[in-house]
Amino acid sequence: MSLQVRRVVTGKDPSGKAIALMDDPAPNVLERKDLGTTNILLWVTDSAPATILQDRDAADRTIGLQPPPSGTTFRVVEFGPEKDIPSDYATRLRMMQERGIRPEGPSKDNPRHPSMHRTKTLDYALILSGEIDMLLDDSDVHLKAGDVVVQMATNHAWVNRSEKPCTVAFIMIDANT
Repeated sequence: MSLQVRRVVTGKDPSGKAIALMDDPAPNVLERKDLGTTNILLWVTDSAPATILQDRDAADRTIGLQPPPSGTTFRVVEFGPEKDIPSDYATRLRMMQERGIRPEGPSKDNPRHPSMHRTKTLDYALILSGEIDMLLDDSDVHLKAGDVVVQMATNHAWVNRSEKPCTVAFIMIDANT
């Protein structure tokens, strides 16, 4: 995978004039060939309302899937075709669980897909390119470029059953569930 995202971050100069503070490829890229994903972390906030800081890159950190308490994450993820992922079901399930990514409810011990998980977040997902299936507890929703999902803290997995990568933008907001 060779996903790159140009990230432009604005701010103000000492006189108060709006400027581009950053304008280059987003540097926080995590490629997981064993899971078939490339994850680009674009921005993180630690509170809502967000505190605007111009003296640092808010994505220059290591963070799990869940945003900070009362915070948000903004990321772009490329999902490779399912057929190209080298690891088997049991290995992928173990890798997901080691990262703290698990489903809840009746299927928590035997999920229908190793990537099934639930985050305690309100997520906005925009399919940027390609196609992907969102698996829910007992149904699938097929999505294509331009489709939007509002995910409200439910079990789900993202599965690319096509022949080409699928790119999705995610804004995740910590939520009371």
